[in-house]
Amino acid sequence: MGCASSAPDRTVSRGSSSLNSANEGASDAKNLKVKLVLLGDSGVGKSCIVLRFVRGQFDPTSKVTVGASFLSQTIALQDSSTVKFEIWDTAGQERYAALAPLYYRGAAVAVIVYDITSPESFTKAQYWVKELQKHGSPDIIMALVGNKADLQERREVPAQDGIEYAEKNGMFFIETSAKTADNINQLFEEIAKRLPRLLPS
Repeated sequence: MGCASSAPDRTVSRGSSSLNSANEGASDAKNLKVKLVLLGDSGVGKSCIVLRFVRGQFDPTSKVTVGASFLSQTIALQDSSTVKFEIWDTAGQERYAALAPLYYRGAAVAVIVYDITSPESFTKAQYWVKELQKHGSPDIIMALVGNKADLQERREVPAQDGIEYAEKNGMFFIETSAKTADNINQLFEEIAKRLPRLLPS
């Protein structure tokens, strides 16, 4: 189950809708532009997280993402700076795994998602962390996300396991529910706070 919409390229942001990624992470000190990639097993809710963040929508009948889809969203921070996230939502199926490096190359942020009801998806998340440590940018910011927190009664991955794994690998950890919108905005705000700020020239 994905949450991909039929129009993956629609840019939803309050800033310019230029898709020029030549100046990755560049922009001025007040307005950052950041490439973010989502990785994780098929069906963990990556597309649902993105759609909830960008459009405030949840679609339980959504289609599986094919290859990858692109969306963008700009958020304003308390210090009156803005961060424009250029979000690449990758497909989780095994047959697309070889394409993932195309999307995480040059990414400033990686969000690795698993489903709290699926130990297999937690194992897969750990695989992606190792891949990023080997092949991603050395200073990439990584977030480990346990999604589907609304399914507590079906939980099979204890929050403590996520916390410990994240701490051991220098990531931050959060549990979300794309269905109830719980912690979705907090996830992206937390990422924004961790981005290196460019000093004004």
